Amino acid sequence: MLFLLFLFLLWLQMDSSAPPGLSLVSVLSLLACSGQLLAAVLLTRRYCGRSSTQNWWILLWLFYDVIVHLTLEGPFVYMSLVGTVEASEGPLAELWKEYGKADSRWLVSDPTIVSIEILTVVLDSLLALLLIHAVLKDKYYRHFLQIALSVCELYGGWMTFCPDWLMGSPHLNTSSLLYLWVYLVLFNGVWVLVPVLLLLQSWFSLRSLHVLRADQSKAAKRQ
Repeated sequence: MLFLLFLFLLWLQMDSSAPPGLSLVSVLSLLACSGQLLAAVLLTRRYCGRSSTQNWWILLWLFYDVIVHLTLEGPFVYMSLVGTVEASEGPLAELWKEYGKADSRWLVSDPTIVSIEILTVVLDSLLALLLIHAVLKDKYYRHFLQIALSVCELYGGWMTFCPDWLMGSPHLNTSSLLYLWVYLVLFNGVWVLVPVLLLLQSWFSLRSLHVLRADQSKAAKRQ
């Protein structure tokens, strides 16, 4: 598991036997994220069939994306609309309270964060599910959905952090390696890196289709 490996490396970099910021909730939160990844792997193995290696990895990401949006961010939206994460109870509330140690806006139903998350849970989840179908069935609209989803993910990430950066990052806690490099950089960076890679994949695929059509057109004119 990538997250557990990263956590182990952090542990080795610390001098004390109990690294600052590391707690039972931290470990359980990372285990929960690893469980989501495992569920995505199982779903990909179940439905991928004879898809190419490239599409296998894309489907893995899409299943993981949907799982996170619905099972993690969905409950966050609910808690934020009926109250706050800080005042909520339960395992998922504790998970979000743990993440709130790195970004306190998630604890208090920040309007910008909640607005972005509503869009993410509803629109991004729907786009990802449709894209899974399009990839599996090789639909003509696959790259339209892939580009739309990737842009939405990147926009969501930008609007999550840019407003706070412009204010001097008053809500971000970077005092702990765990909070900075795992919670803020790793957890959010994945939703930047993968959408960029998907955009590039769509770019090259569409370019190949254009070149193929141009070659076919030239061949037809010669006949």
